[in-house]
Amino acid sequence: MSAPVPPRILGRAKGFTLIEVMIAVVVIGLLAAVAYPSYQDAIRKSRRADAKAALSELTQFMERIYTENNTYKPDGPDLELPITQTPKDGTGKYYDLSLTASSATTFTLQAAPISGTSQANDGLLQIDNTGARWWDKNNNGAKDSGENSW
Repeated sequence: MSAPVPPRILGRAKGFTLIEVMIAVVVIGLLAAVAYPSYQDAIRKSRRADAKAALSELTQFMERIYTENNTYKPDGPDLELPITQTPKDGTGKYYDLSLTASSATTFTLQAAPISGTSQANDGLLQIDNTGARWWDKNNNGAKDSGENSW
């Protein structure tokens, strides 16, 4: 004996047509094309903010050195910074931190983007002992108009 045949569904069959699926794919593609660059920009900004925070922390470190020694450049071996790359935690590093100029009464700290990373063209960040901040936004090595602050 054979199994009974189910009654035929009257009207439209259930499911999606190829056209409906293609429209959904196109809409998702457009949303992704808009969202991904915004996401990348947000990531770049957060990495830059981390470098700024590290520079501020190093500025406090330099002020402690000055308070203890009455100079930014104490006698003895070269001053080693407690942080040399950002972020401090994790494996991916995006900025090299360094003390670029130091005398008894002045210092300049900088965060240079590491080449080969997504931050490579982000520009150099600097801060000095007076608290003056500079961001070379266009990465040309000069202080252009509008680059005298973070």
